[in-house]
Amino acid sequence: MQKKDCFYLGKVVSKYSFKGEILVKLDTDEPELYQNLESVFVDYRNKLIPFFITQSSLHKSDLLRLAFEDIQDEAEADKLIGSELYLPLAFLPKLSGNKFYYHEIIGFRVVDEVHGDVGIVHSVNDQSPQALLEVMKGEKEILIPITDTFIREVDRAGKALHVTTPDGLISLYLGDA
Repeated sequence: MQKKDCFYLGKVVSKYSFKGEILVKLDTDEPELYQNLESVFVDYRNKLIPFFITQSSLHKSDLLRLAFEDIQDEAEADKLIGSELYLPLAFLPKLSGNKFYYHEIIGFRVVDEVHGDVGIVHSVNDQSPQALLEVMKGEKEILIPITDTFIREVDRAGKALHVTTPDGLISLYLGDA
C-alpha cells in the first residue's frame, strides 16, 4: 500500500497504558466512524505497515484508544508515538452534493459564473487558515478560497467545480481587469 492510495486518519499522540495501548488524535469531524476498525496502516520509518487492532474505543472527543495485536508493552508503544495512521481511500464515506474530499477534486475543471473556464485544480492548500484551491490556467496559478459561498456545484460526473467568485478575484490573477 502506498500513501497515494490512502488518506490520513490521524497521529499517535501518546501511550495509554502499560499494556501497549495508544491514543490517536483523529483528523475527522466524525470520530465514531472509525471506532470499529480491524486494522490501520502506520507510517513507520517511511513505510506503511499494517497493524491489526484487538481493541478500539473513543477516548474523550476526538481521540481513539487502540490496542494492536503485536504491541504488548510501553516500550513498543513508545516507538509509535508521533507516527501517522492511514486507511485506504475506499474506507472514506461517500459524499454527495457540494461536499467533497480535497483529493477527490484534483484534476477537476473550475468554471466561474462570470469568467467561464478558469483552469484545472492542481492541488488544495490546507496549510493556511483558509483552505485554497490551487488552480492552474496555463502557466498562471489562481488561488480560490474554499467556502460554501463560492462553491455552487460539484459535478462529479463532469469532473467540474462550478464557482461564483467575488468581483476582481479571477481578474487579479489573469491580469484582465
